[in-house]
Amino acid sequence: MNSSLTAFLAILCYFASCAVISLRLFNSDLAQRIPRSLGIALGFAGVVLHGLFIYHHAFTHGGINLGFFDAGALVAWTILLLLLISSLSKPVENLGIVLLPLAALLVLLDTRYHTSHFLAADAPWGLRIHVLISLLAYSLLTMASVQAVLLAVQDHHLRNRHPGGFIRALPPLQTMEALLFEMIGAGFVLLTVALLSGLFFLEDMFAQRLVHKTLLSILAWLVFGALLWGRFRSGWRGQKALIWTLTGFVVLMLAYFGSKFVLELILQ
Repeated sequence: MNSSLTAFLAILCYFASCAVISLRLFNSDLAQRIPRSLGIALGFAGVVLHGLFIYHHAFTHGGINLGFFDAGALVAWTILLLLLISSLSKPVENLGIVLLPLAALLVLLDTRYHTSHFLAADAPWGLRIHVLISLLAYSLLTMASVQAVLLAVQDHHLRNRHPGGFIRALPPLQTMEALLFEMIGAGFVLLTVALLSGLFFLEDMFAQRLVHKTLLSILAWLVFGALLWGRFRSGWRGQKALIWTLTGFVVLMLAYFGSKFVLELILQ
C-alpha cells in the first residue's frame, strides 16, 4: 500500500470516528444506539494507518525526518494514540471532536508539503530519549488544553443552568476537572524530564539555533508549574485554569513549532 493511499484511509477513519463521537455527544437518542466502542475502534484504525504512513514517509535510512510537517503528523499520531489508549479506561474520547480532524489535516498537509530536518540514524541514545519524552510532553499538554476548553464550556452551561444538549453526555464536572489536572500533572513531569535530559544530552541548549526553543520551553514549564501550584494551594479552577492552561500550551507550541516554522519554512 503506497503512502498516499494509507494517508487517505487514515483521514477517512479519523473523520468517521469524529462523526460517531459527535453523534453520540450531541444526540442523546443516538448515543443509546451507537456503541461507544465504534468511535474508539475507528480511531484506532486511523492511528494504525497514520503510523504506517509516518513509517514510510518519515523514517529513512538517513534517520527520522522531523521537518515541520512530518513532526506535526508525528505529534498528532502520538496525541491520538495516548487519547485512544486512555479512552479504554477513562471518558476522554470526546476530545476527539477537536483532535481527530486536526490530525487528519496534519496528515493531509504532510502529503502535500515536505521539509527536511533529520534526526540521524546514528544519533546518541540520550538525544533519542530527549526527543521521545519531549514528544510525549507536548502531546499530553495538547490534550490538556482541549480538555480545558471543553471543561470551560461545560462549566459555563451549568452555571447558566443550561445542562441540556451535549453537556448531558459529558462526565460530571468534577471528573472532567480531575482528568484535566491529571493530564497537566503528567505532562508537567514529562516536560521537566525533557528539559533535564536536554541539559545532559544536548551539546548546548542555549546555542543560537536552540535558545528560543529552550527559553520558551522553560517559560511554558513555569506557567504549568504555577498552575499546578495554584491548584494545590488555592484550588484554582474554571476560567483561571483555562487561561493558564492555554497560555502554557501556546508558549510550548511556539517553542517547538514556532521555531521550526521560522527556521524551515521562512528562513529555509
